[in-house]
Amino acid sequence: MMKDPVTIPTGITYDRESIEKWLFTDKNKNCPVTKQVLSNPDLTPNHTLRRVIQSWCTLNASNGIERVPTPKPPVNKSQIIKLLKDAESPQMQINCLKRLRSIASASETNKRCIESSGGVDFLASLVKNNTTSTSLEACDHDGFEFTKPSDEALSILFSLQLSESALKSLNAKNGEFIDSLLNILQVGCYESRAYAMLLLNSILEVEEPAQLVALKPEFFVELVQILHDQISPKATKAALQLLINVGPWGRNKLKAVEAGAVKVLVDLLLDSSEKRACEMILTALDQLCQCVDGRAELLKHGAGLAVVSKKILRVSKVGSDRAVRILLSISKYSASPPVVQEMLQLGVVSKLCLVLQVDSGSKAKEKAREILKLHARAWKNCSCIPMSLLSSYPS
Repeated sequence: MMKDPVTIPTGITYDRESIEKWLFTDKNKNCPVTKQVLSNPDLTPNHTLRRVIQSWCTLNASNGIERVPTPKPPVNKSQIIKLLKDAESPQMQINCLKRLRSIASASETNKRCIESSGGVDFLASLVKNNTTSTSLEACDHDGFEFTKPSDEALSILFSLQLSESALKSLNAKNGEFIDSLLNILQVGCYESRAYAMLLLNSILEVEEPAQLVALKPEFFVELVQILHDQISPKATKAALQLLINVGPWGRNKLKAVEAGAVKVLVDLLLDSSEKRACEMILTALDQLCQCVDGRAELLKHGAGLAVVSKKILRVSKVGSDRAVRILLSISKYSASPPVVQEMLQLGVVSKLCLVLQVDSGSKAKEKAREILKLHARAWKNCSCIPMSLLSSYPS
């Protein structure tokens, strides 16, 4: 039953919470019924329908139906502008932050209103000024306690779930904002570091390639530190996703390897059993093993080859494909005799042969077959290798 019916420009009425989730959280741009594109998704309260629903609830109160309360009207742009304008002193900024959090938590419409009324720039300015020492007694929706306005501002900024255009302009309009987030990753509390990582991932997902190529080595150092510290599952996955997204650009693979990413990823893979996390770790390792330093680091880790091989057929088809890709990179470009022998001793050969026999995906099978052909002569005494692969390699 609708609690707060609103009508969108196509003339269709929906419950506010549902249509806001459709438009803003799920980022759809069309009407669910008519499929028309909504260039201006204004939500107009349908007071007539709401009163009808409330009347029906009243008439059926004897059946245990509770009357739908009259919803609070969404905040308007002028209210937000006035709130921001009045936040001049440190104490007024604290009051403003508390009010913004309350407003943002009320509805998605309120979040979009804060975004369009200058709230993002106000919050970003506080984040950049993260040395402010004024105490703030507040906690976010997860119960994390913050001690500085910059911490609270960062939390609210992330909770707004900014649109793509707002994310793109965030760093452009607030110069060096990414550097501010990196500073928080270095010296912030655990909660602020997590929010900084999540926000950084959102920003760089929509950034231009030139921005990704220019990422500093310090960026990768902090990224790897987040993975090492595992401050929260969400922050870890955001860091993994970010590593995957920026990896293909410029010298980012080498920067990540030099920051110690391979060792940390292998350690994570040893401890991880969750499907999505394993897939992401293997994908990141696959990228890093496309450079010589990345392969060297994997081979230097005592458990590198072993854990990659172990994950084949134990995670998913995607996981198996990425693991076999890693082994193919090693086999093609870093397969010294000791490495080839180690692969045999670890049971890699048996795993690859098993990939050929089960439903592991055509791509994984092709790569597994290629690895076995590359080293068929060295592994000719291994009985599990199909004769068809050994026939072209006489003793």
